[in-house]
Amino acid sequence: MRITLFLRSLLFTLLMTVATVIWSIACVFFAPFPYAKRYFLTSRWDVFVIWAARVICGIRYQVKGMENLPDAPVVLLSKHQSAWETIFYLILMPRPLVFVFKKELTYIPFFGWGIALLRMIPIDRSKGRDAFAQVVNHGRKRLADGQWVIMFPEGTRIPVGQAGKYKHGGSRLAVETNTPVVPIAVNAGECWPKGSFIKKPGLITVSIGKPIDSTGLDAAQLSQRVENWIESEMRVISPAVYAAEKNGKA
Repeated sequence: MRITLFLRSLLFTLLMTVATVIWSIACVFFAPFPYAKRYFLTSRWDVFVIWAARVICGIRYQVKGMENLPDAPVVLLSKHQSAWETIFYLILMPRPLVFVFKKELTYIPFFGWGIALLRMIPIDRSKGRDAFAQVVNHGRKRLADGQWVIMFPEGTRIPVGQAGKYKHGGSRLAVETNTPVVPIAVNAGECWPKGSFIKKPGLITVSIGKPIDSTGLDAAQLSQRVENWIESEMRVISPAVYAAEKNGKA
C-alpha cells in the first residue's frame, strides 16, 4: 500500500512539474490578452492539477455553501492546511481571485513568472506597516474591479487538527474597504499534508460560510468571528480529527 501511494505521488508530482513548466512558458504568450482571458487560460493549470490529483492520487472533493457566495465584492478568509486549496479556489470561485502573497514567490522560476502576470498582491514584508498600506491600496482597486481578495488569516499552512494564530490583515482590509467577509473551512491537509511528498486518497470538504458584515466592527472583532466560525466548522467537516477533543481527551 505504501509503495502504491509513493508511485502515485511520484507520477502526480512529475506530471504537475511538467505542466507547470509548459503553462508558465505559455503564460508569456497569454500576456498580451485581456485580463479575463489571461486569467482563464492561466487557471487551466489549476484545472489540470486538480484533475490529476483526483485521477492519479484519488483526491476527491465536495463543496458546501456555494449559495453563500454573494454577487458582490467580498474578502475570502480561509483555513489553510495545504497547497491544494490555493490551487482549487481559482477554479471554484465565480469571480477572479486576488491572492495576497509574499513577493519572493514571484522569483520562483516558471511558477512565479506565471502568477506575476495576474493581478495578485505581492507583499514586501521588509516594509512593515507600509506593506499593509499597499495591500489596502491594491485591494480596494481589485475589489472595485469586481475581483475577490482571498487571504489565509493563519498566515501559513497549519497541520491537521491544529489552529494557528489568526492574524487581522484580512479583517483590516475588509473593515477599511467596508467589505463583507466570507469564511471558508477546508480539510485538504488530510489528503495533501503540509510538507509531505505522499498524497493520500480521500474526500476533501470545502465549506463556505455566510458573509459576515464588517460594518461597525473593528479588525479584531471581525477576525474573532471568522476564527470562531472556521474552527467550529472544522470540527463538523473533520469529526474524526477532533474526536479526542470531543471526548475530553485532548
